[in-house]
Amino acid sequence: MNLKNLKIIPYQPNLAKDFYNLNVEWLKKYFYVEPYDEKVLSNPQKYIIDEGGYIFYATYNDEIIGVAAYINQKSYFELSKMAISPKYRGLKIGLFLINFCVQFAKNKEWESITLYSNTKLVPAINLYKKIGFKEVPLEQEAHYKRSDIKMILNL
Repeated sequence: MNLKNLKIIPYQPNLAKDFYNLNVEWLKKYFYVEPYDEKVLSNPQKYIIDEGGYIFYATYNDEIIGVAAYINQKSYFELSKMAISPKYRGLKIGLFLINFCVQFAKNKEWESITLYSNTKLVPAINLYKKIGFKEVPLEQEAHYKRSDIKMILNL
């Protein structure tokens, strides 16, 4: 795979289904789709974009192969809904996408990026640590039941 053909593009309403499908695929594989997931994934325009968040798509030869979002949680931005197409996993697409997201946050002059995950997702946790995310205490009422780890990257 030639990473030169990999591009990151911003949210487009006609690509909302790709955002939904890529996320639901991994959620069903490892966990289940929680009500919060279904709400946000079914209407990303309303729950992410209109709330001041961002969605990015990784494309390869015009195919959507990855997605990531920043959800505006008012006091911080949460890196969320990151998914890579199964046939492209292990090819450093996640690294490419997260590096883009970190640079985007730096360009916006954010102080930090927060994410919630699950330690069962070992490759994802290792990627976050490689980028510089540090584990912090997880609050009792996290918005995902599957979350057992909270991480922050100070910029």
